[in-house]
Amino acid sequence: MIVLPAIDLLDGRVVRLVQGKRDEVTVYSDDPVGMAQHWASQGATWLHVVDLNGAFDGTYVNLPIAKKIIEACGISVELSGGIRTAEALHQAMAIGASRVVLGTKACEDPAFVKEAVKQYGDKIAVAIDAKAGQVVSRGWVEGTAVTAVGLAKEMVGLGVATLICTDVARDGMMHGPNLQLMNDVLDVKPKGLIVSGGVSSQQDLRRLKPLEPRGVIGAIVGKALYEHSIDLAEALAALR
Repeated sequence: MIVLPAIDLLDGRVVRLVQGKRDEVTVYSDDPVGMAQHWASQGATWLHVVDLNGAFDGTYVNLPIAKKIIEACGISVELSGGIRTAEALHQAMAIGASRVVLGTKACEDPAFVKEAVKQYGDKIAVAIDAKAGQVVSRGWVEGTAVTAVGLAKEMVGLGVATLICTDVARDGMMHGPNLQLMNDVLDVKPKGLIVSGGVSSQQDLRRLKPLEPRGVIGAIVGKALYEHSIDLAEALAALR
């Protein structure tokens, strides 16, 4: 089980939002590449890089920064946020993304996901972003009629290897992950599940560790790293 530091990009800066709300933003750095290099120096083997402009507006605009991060760090990077066209997906892969995360597009166009998996295999992941068990999309601002478990089941059926499950209500709240939601998604038997939303302490990570045999392969950690409630090097050592 690994820890993936989150680098959320908004207007070229590293930020964190509270529950994905655009007007509740904290800026942590004006140097995304430097921040990425910092996490790599602390032992991170993966980074979770999100284009929040893309998530809200539907166009992946932070691609040049993502490219610089990939080139500078020499570790695996998964890209997320606003990747909703074949061209955007191709561009993300072309700059060296180790994995590309589809969110809104997976809710709205499963055929797109099927074709993406056919072309890129295990390099495609799908975000299961949920609030009270229901999937939300378009930067978490629109509700859907799809349940988290229902979307997970459909994506596993399409051959998606990795699911990234976030309880939106817990994101940035430092209240711990929603273990019930994670267990419900694990019942679908994905090949790999990355937990997101609310991971705020070493204890939270230890709670996830027993789920590893069921398919939990990692946890995305954002605010807890930037607020220093989790030390990345210590967390990685504890999870080995």
